[in-house]
Amino acid sequence: MKYERFEDLPVWKAAIDVALRVYALTKDKFFSQPGDLRSQIRKASLSISNNIAEGFERGTTAELLAFLYIARGSAGEVRSMLLLAERFSEAAHLKSKISEIKSSAESCSRQIRAWADSLQNCDIPGQRHLNDNTRSRYQAQKRSEAFEKQLEQTLRKARPQDYPPAEEQ
Repeated sequence: MKYERFEDLPVWKAAIDVALRVYALTKDKFFSQPGDLRSQIRKASLSISNNIAEGFERGTTAELLAFLYIARGSAGEVRSMLLLAERFSEAAHLKSKISEIKSSAESCSRQIRAWADSLQNCDIPGQRHLNDNTRSRYQAQKRSEAFEKQLEQTLRKARPQDYPPAEEQ
């Protein structure tokens, strides 16, 4: 599926959910202590979705990748601060909420990593570099690859004796 807007990306939606949950969690009196934990964890949680959005809007694959890794780093920051908070006895009443948010932040991190991995093998340098000519060549190549794959599947069905089982390839 091709996404036209960052607001439609499942990983961006998940990151927004993490930020909302962090903001709700940090309203607790535990986070009212002197120090910067409340502010820092809020900024880091918001940074996940913001970096996904900024990278998506930049227009090049290289820039998107850079911002995805920043977003992934922010997800790690959130988890690190939640792990710290968990160690305080004064935060014992928040243990289940903290655990849920850590799990959500880890899920964001995995999604970002999978997306980044797929982009690293992409042969398109990004929307900014596409013009009508390169776009039509790319689409023609993709149609050709899809046709070849469909043709091979049809041949496998028609003459299975000519093809080894898929797992042997």
